[in-house]
Amino acid sequence: MFNKVILAGNLARDIEIRYLQSGTAVATTAIAVNRKYKAQSGEMKDETMFIDITFWGRTAEIANQYLRKGSQVLIEGRLTLEQWTATDGSKRSKHTVAVESLQMLGGKEASQGTNSSYNGAATQQNIAPAQQQEQTIPEIDINDDEIPF
Repeated sequence: MFNKVILAGNLARDIEIRYLQSGTAVATTAIAVNRKYKAQSGEMKDETMFIDITFWGRTAEIANQYLRKGSQVLIEGRLTLEQWTATDGSKRSKHTVAVESLQMLGGKEASQGTNSSYNGAATQQNIAPAQQQEQTIPEIDINDDEIPF
């Protein structure tokens, strides 16, 4: 079986982060993705979908630190089904994308000085929650002509 989702779009809302009792960070938001198509009448149409996404662990902390509503991102993950019982006793469910890899797009304005990627599976570190740890990102002196893309 294969369960892989790749989406590029803008965050539809600010990230909401919380920590489980185990200390694992969980961040939720939604991504807005657009599709342009030609209707039968020949008119160009634009369709926007809003898809809930969930970041886990260090990826959640990085997303919370650097991303805001409107930030452009490319995510890879897997489709998951969340199920719960509502306060009225009815059973509810929704599909979300559990993000496994994150790439920040859009340059300095969109991601507050970052244009990088993070793959949560690449490292297994125990890192203190973001509120308890001060981090600085070094400035890199690079000419735009040296970037290969």
